[in-house]
Formats: sequence, structure tokens, C-alpha cells
Amino acid sequence: MKARVLPALILSALTVQLAAATPEFKWREVEIDKIEIGYGLQLADVNGDQKIDIILADKKTIQWYENPNWQKHVIAKDLTERDNVCITARDLDGDGKCEIAVGGQWNFKETIKDGAVFYLVPPEDRRKPWTPIELHHEPNVHRMHWLKGAAGSFTLVVKPLRGKGSVDGVGPGLRILEYFRPENPRREWKTRVVSDFTHLSHNFHPVNWDDDPEEELISASKEGVWLFDRTDGKWTKRPLTEEFAGEIRDGRLPNGKRFLATVEPMHGDQAAAYVQPDNGRGLWKRLAVLDDSFKDGHAVAIADYLGVGSDQVVVGWRAMHPPGDPGIKLFTPLDKEGTKWRETVISGKALAVEDIKAADLDGDGKPDIVAAARQTKNLKIFFNAL
Repeated sequence: MKARVLPALILSALTVQLAAATPEFKWREVEIDKIEIGYGLQLADVNGDQKIDIILADKKTIQWYENPNWQKHVIAKDLTERDNVCITARDLDGDGKCEIAVGGQWNFKETIKDGAVFYLVPPEDRRKPWTPIELHHEPNVHRMHWLKGAAGSFTLVVKPLRGKGSVDGVGPGLRILEYFRPENPRREWKTRVVSDFTHLSHNFHPVNWDDDPEEELISASKEGVWLFDRTDGKWTKRPLTEEFAGEIRDGRLPNGKRFLATVEPMHGDQAAAYVQPDNGRGLWKRLAVLDDSFKDGHAVAIADYLGVGSDQVVVGWRAMHPPGDPGIKLFTPLDKEGTKWRETVISGKALAVEDIKAADLDGDGKPDIVAAARQTKNLKIFFNAL
């Protein structure tokens, strides 16, 4: 693991404090040479034992790895002819056990028919196969999240990568759909449109933007990063950045301001950070280019890995198109405003990242990192050893 400061800076008390908190991770292989794709990754308690498990959408299987020994349980397989592509897991009813939805029939450029969405009904023993319920889908299904609504309710939000009938980001916009889960999940799930105008939207993420009970969405696309909010029962939209972005997450700087971290463009070679305007309106200011040396950026995970009261950024890339060396880096803001950052290498070519998630897996109060890889065919935990 190595670190360097970007760029050169004058040391301040805050810089010294942050610089003293040096990241350290100890890794553990969960799967070696067995992952076929590992495209969708979630961290949640599957069996209600108050431990965070790893849930993975692999090429043809949906599986979870039971904390703390990481025994694998395959709960669904061969849902579609083509690959699984995404998964979401969250406790929706407060029983301490997560509910799971998955997306499949992945076909990168096909925009007319391919795609699939399933809700998985668990058996009493959640280690055994779950029952899939197929739901309506848009073509080119690519990402999904459970989204918290009013009064503790949850909806399923599903986003394609491309619009129906579009070609290389030209044509109709993609439709992000919100699904309303009925009391009996085998009945019809009603839907409504969240957005229908963006193109080539690789990733999106739920956020609690305004501290009300409801969560909102930030979405990266060819048209930049957009915020989608619910007002009086309707979805509204607001642009945050204009740069073509593939990955998006949000966090807090040492001064308390919200920031965004992106990978630009889709499958891009640049990670950037943006800060919210002081007046809360207009486009966000680009603070810094965190890195422009990687290839095929594919995941961002933001958390307070160092325990300093503000957030740091983890970026993972797979270096598949174009080929090169994959890796994972952590970026730490070294001033209150987030204009200076330290880069720390977490992993190199041993893991070609498809997806990354962060959560406290061992109960020590510190976020750990989990990464899944297609080219290197592995699933690895980086335990926070700070």
C-alpha cells in the first residue's frame, strides 16, 4: 500500500490530523478463481443474525456468503438465458432480514427486448433456493435500488443503461421506473416513471438529500449528474453537473459540505470531486481531479474509513476496455474544502473491479470494503485495520 499527496500543500492542523490517520486494510479472499462476472454486489443481513453478509449476482447464479465464515449459499440460478447484471438487498419490513430483487438478461447494446427484473421470495431457511417472481421490465436493465419513502415504506427503483430503441446514446431516453410492492408480491406491481430523458446512465444511488424521511436519487449519465426528488407525490429533477459521468456517490467534506465523487465518462479514466454551491442552487463546482491514470473505472464507494468525522472516496477500475492494470485507490481530503487529496493504493492487478461496496462486516465500527471481479475471478474483503 502506498500513498501520495495531490497536489503539494502547506500543512495545517487539519491536514496533520488527516494525514496521521493512515489507511490500512487486511484482505481476505472469499472466492478465488470462481467468480464468472460478479457484476452486482450488496452488503446486508440476510438471515437476521445481526451480521452483514455479502450478496452477489454472478453470471448465472444469485448467492450470499454468510458472515463470519463466508460459506456460500446459492439461492437462485438460471433466471434468464443471458447474464445477471444487478441486485439490491435491504430490510423492508423491519424484521432484520433483507429482501432481494435482481436484474438479468443483460445484453450491452440491445435496446428493444432484452432485460429482466425479479423479486425473490425467501423460504423459511434462507440458505435454500428462493422463489423468483418476474416483474415488468424496460430493455437494457442495468442497476436497481430499494428506496425509502414516506412512513417507512420502500419502493424498488430500476434503471436501464440505454433508452428503448436508442443507439450508442442517441435516440429515446431511458426510463427509470419506480415499482410499488403489493402486500402479496405475487400480485401486480404498479410502476411510475422517475425519469425518461437521460442516456447511457451507468450508475445511480439513493441519498437522504434534505433530511426528510424520504430518500432521493442521484444518477450519472451522458447528460451529467442529476438529482431526482419527490414533491407532492411527483418526481422532480435538477442538474448537478454537466460532465458525462458513469459512477456517482455522495459524501461529506471536513467542513460539513456535501460533495459528489464521479468516474468520468462511463467506463472512464478520470475520478473527480464536486462541491455543493453555498446557495444550494446551480451546478456544482469541480473541486479536484482525484485521478486520471486508471482505465475502465467501474465503481465508487464513499464512507468514513479513517474515523475522522468526514468521508473518503474509494475508486475501483477493471482495465478491461482498454486493457491495462486494474486496481483500487482511496482518496482522502486533506483540507476542509476538499481541494487537496491524498491518494492511497489499496489493491493492484490482483483484482479487476466490477463492483465495490462498503460496510462494517466484523462489528468493530469501521467500514470494510468488498470487491468483486470478473477478469481476475475473485471476491475479496478488505478489512479496515486502522
